[in-house]
Amino acid sequence: MQELLEYRSKDIPYSRVLSSMCTIPHPIAIEAHNHFIETNLGDPGIFRGTKELECKLISMLGELLNNEKAAGYICSGGTEANIQGIRAARNIKAIKNSNIVIPKSAHFSFEKIGDILCVEIRRAKLDEEYKVDITAVEGLIDENTVAIVGIAGTTELGQIDPIDELSKLAIEKNIMLHVDAAFGGLVIPFMDNQYPFDFKLDGVSSITIDPHKMGMATIPSGGILFRDKSYLRALEVETPYLTVKAQYTLTGTRPGTGVASAYAVLKTLGFEGMKKIVKTCLKNTKVIVEEMEALGFEAVIEPIMNVVCFKCEEAERIKEELYKMRWVISTIREPKAIRFVIMPHVNEEVIKNFISDFRKIV
Repeated sequence: MQELLEYRSKDIPYSRVLSSMCTIPHPIAIEAHNHFIETNLGDPGIFRGTKELECKLISMLGELLNNEKAAGYICSGGTEANIQGIRAARNIKAIKNSNIVIPKSAHFSFEKIGDILCVEIRRAKLDEEYKVDITAVEGLIDENTVAIVGIAGTTELGQIDPIDELSKLAIEKNIMLHVDAAFGGLVIPFMDNQYPFDFKLDGVSSITIDPHKMGMATIPSGGILFRDKSYLRALEVETPYLTVKAQYTLTGTRPGTGVASAYAVLKTLGFEGMKKIVKTCLKNTKVIVEEMEALGFEAVIEPIMNVVCFKCEEAERIKEELYKMRWVISTIREPKAIRFVIMPHVNEEVIKNFISDFRKIV
């Protein structure tokens, strides 16, 4: 145990991390996690109560995303959820040499999707606000397109694509629309400014939403939700030696800890509690914007949610210098900028300590 703790002490604590979309789990999430540590949802006939709990959680998330009848499951994270969303679209359409159209701002998981699912990835350009250009998307769609993708909370800037326009296009072209809301799914519903992005839009087929991000669940706790159960049937394979006849998940063994921890947090905090958490993160985002602007830095875009980037030609050098001081930030390439994600662990004290060291470098 001493050896384990020595290795753990080398990890950088979240209080020094301003780049991650994950955070310190809520105390109730940790307690719930420990009660479900031996569960395996890969064999739900054994862990019947855990499976019932997952169904309740999916219903809860579905209600949040304007579809109480949504179908889906809790998975390892956004990458798996994105794979499953596109895999369902590919299987339903069953077109040879299929392709999908994604924004240039899409998460790198779509690189893996192209490789694993053997679908061509077509990237649509962005507009001046770094949202996907609808005309560009339409121009890339052809008879082999099985899905288009919109992002509700881009990884780099926290921008929200015009999902309502993508929805109309998906209906018109009779193709699936997958929304990657891994981060934004548990932020946007609790913001004062509302953005259409979920199942309220008729064209949305599937949504990625990760409770282990702003939902403060333990890792891993990702989520993939579909409009109805027909999409799950498109993913099924036979499982003759388990307690169920078929399995629609990507991984076989699946921990129930993510289900329990995510449910515990959402049930404990409720809508108002989550709204308070998001409101605090947005307030702290304004604090770091004010601090950075006082130092002469300009935001790439006015932050939509609790993600913000500042233009900086020396972004990589600054990131490396900060890392030597055990501060973790990230950078983006277009435009060159430094990036912050203001998660629940990034409070005003953390920001104050960071800015103090940041001034020494710049």
